[in-house]
Amino acid sequence: MSKSQLAASYASLLLQDGGVAVTSDKIADVLAAAGVTGVESYWGALMCKVFNEKNVYSLLVEGGVGAGGGGGGGAAGGAGGAAEEVEEEKKEEEPEEEADVGGLFDSSGGDAAW
Repeated sequence: MSKSQLAASYASLLLQDGGVAVTSDKIADVLAAAGVTGVESYWGALMCKVFNEKNVYSLLVEGGVGAGGGGGGGAAGGAGGAAEEVEEEKKEEEPEEEADVGGLFDSSGGDAAW
């Protein structure tokens, strides 16, 4: 994350937290008041667009655009999904079978075919 992006993000968060509408001009005012220089002008417009579409609280809870895993299929009945989860937890793992590698790792001299 660039310094410009970080500065514009913080300015936007400050405005949102203060209950002030997030605009490009107000972001520039906050940055100027904080003595931050060298921030590209497009960051204000970009942050304005992001914060006008969603508030910061929903961004923090949802994790932003495109985040989120595919949820499991919803259960049709009230406790149907819970019963399936309990059943899956009860399954015991089968012991792993050892593969016969023909004495490859046998310290006694190994396979006579070698």
